[in-house]
Amino acid sequence: MSEARTPAEIEAAIVRRRQELAATLDELAVRVHPRTIAGDAKARAVAVVDRTAGRAYVAVNRAVSDAREKFVDEDGRPRMGRIVPVALVAVGVVGLLVSARRRRR
Repeated sequence: MSEARTPAEIEAAIVRRRQELAATLDELAVRVHPRTIAGDAKARAVAVVDRTAGRAYVAVNRAVSDAREKFVDEDGRPRMGRIVPVALVAVGVVGLLVSARRRRR
C-alpha cells in the first residue's frame, strides 16, 4: 500500500504540476503563434531551395566535367581532333543564322 502524503507534500505536488502545465501552455502558445508558423514554413522553403540548388550545382558540375573530359586530355592539353569539328559546326550554325536573318530584311 502507498504511504499517506502530508498536506505539505500534496500542496508542493500541486505547485509543481501548475508550473509544468504553465510551461507546457507557454510552449504551445509559441508553437501556434503565426510568426512561428511562418518562420517554420520559410525555413522549410529555404531548405527545399538549398537542396534543389545543390542538386543543380552538382548536375552542372558533372556536365562541365564530362564535356571537359571530351575536349581535354589527361595532361590538360586540348584535343584538337575533337575541338576542330565542333568549332566548324558552330561556325556553320552561326553562318546559317546570319544568312537567314539577312534574307528576312
